[in-house]
Amino acid sequence: MRQDHGTHSWPWWKEQILSKWVNDSWRFKMENSFEEAIFNIERDRPMSWFLKQKDRLTTLHPDMSETMVHKRILRKFGGDLEHSIRSSFIEPRSTEDYISAMEDITTRKKVVEIGINHQWTTRPVGNQFQNLIRQMTNLL
Repeated sequence: MRQDHGTHSWPWWKEQILSKWVNDSWRFKMENSFEEAIFNIERDRPMSWFLKQKDRLTTLHPDMSETMVHKRILRKFGGDLEHSIRSSFIEPRSTEDYISAMEDITTRKKVVEIGINHQWTTRPVGNQFQNLIRQMTNLL
């Protein structure tokens, strides 16, 4: 194809690729991938997950503003995580700010869950209390 058309700019090549490969079944597949993607704090890494969703949306809807892309992605979190990320900003921010906030919040949430799921869920009795104190001081 390059021999036939010579050296063209990237926008021209991009248009050729999209016209050749992008069809209704591909769009349907991409929309389903976006709709089915729900962030899992234990499985997904914030930056790669967020950027993958952003790429899917901008490919499907190239005219969508960055603010709308961010809002649609934030709806995928749901519940407390979405609220925490939204309330960490006063005004709309860049993608980097959202990813940074997402990483901070998920890291703090993991630390809290590890602490809760470890030994602090049961009340220590007798010598168990002293052993627990020793273990906690060793961690510090």
